Amino acid sequence: MTRRDLALLALGIVVALALPRVLYSALALRILLWALFAVSVDLLLGYGGMLSFGHAAFWGGGGYAAALLAKTYQLPFPVAALGGIACAMALALPIGYLAIRRRGIYLAMVTLAFAQMLFYVVNEWRDVTGGENGVQGVPKILPGLSVGRTADFYYAALPLVLLGFFVAYRVVHSPFGHVLVSIRDNETRAQALGYPTQRYKLIAFVLSAGIAGLAGSLYAIGNSFASLDLLHWTTSGSAVLMTVLGGMGTLWGGAVGAAIVLLLEDSLSSVTEAPGVVTGAILIAIVLGFRRGLVPELLRVAEWLWSRGSRRTSDARAHQ
Repeated sequence: MTRRDLALLALGIVVALALPRVLYSALALRILLWALFAVSVDLLLGYGGMLSFGHAAFWGGGGYAAALLAKTYQLPFPVAALGGIACAMALALPIGYLAIRRRGIYLAMVTLAFAQMLFYVVNEWRDVTGGENGVQGVPKILPGLSVGRTADFYYAALPLVLLGFFVAYRVVHSPFGHVLVSIRDNETRAQALGYPTQRYKLIAFVLSAGIAGLAGSLYAIGNSFASLDLLHWTTSGSAVLMTVLGGMGTLWGGAVGAAIVLLLEDSLSSVTEAPGVVTGAILIAIVLGFRRGLVPELLRVAEWLWSRGSRRTSDARAHQ
């Protein structure tokens, strides 16, 4: 891990710890979990070059599975979240197996189609999922601790979220991640070097779905409710927007993009009757001004300022 990564990690942990004290706890929890969701999308899009418009299937599938496990069997929320992860990865295996055989917009449309199919199944399976009413009254259970309040649940769930970030970081900085990037850049060349590219892409798809399932599980349990909104196609679109806004292929960018989008939506909802229009206009301006995303551009500016300061220091010493 480089010094820059360590600095970003330390800054991220400090921000995560302070977030519920700066914002109200419900918004802080949303930002934390949407950030992890965006990281899962970035793992697939930024490093694997695979655009999924169906990631809501894994976020929502994990959320529903965890909510049902927690409510039906009164399981501690980490155990229920583990069930949500398993459900998301199980869904991703057949979906990914079929989707990765296509590229670009065709892959995006295949994943979107499967996500909409799951949305329909969950809506019609009312005896289990509650249909339009969703799964209500999901308990937050952690033996030995009281996590009923949102602020308490935030800090109890934070280690799991950090674990999800760590898994994503290790994946992209491992030999597997390097091969994945080479497949993104030139799949034909990677095949010529002997790498089974379809297998690498499928593993990346399933790992990304598992991280999304973790985020969705904690989101459903943290809000004590799993609804059809978790599976709606606009949920996938929001996660892709956050990833592109923050900067693809950075991991940290997804978290920054999630924070910006959610903070804009929350602050503008009390100012204007059309917060979505104003938010969209602001995001378009940001994307046009920072074409590679916010994080890469800000890091580039920071490195330029640092090198300029170092150069001035060296010149001053040379003149002494």
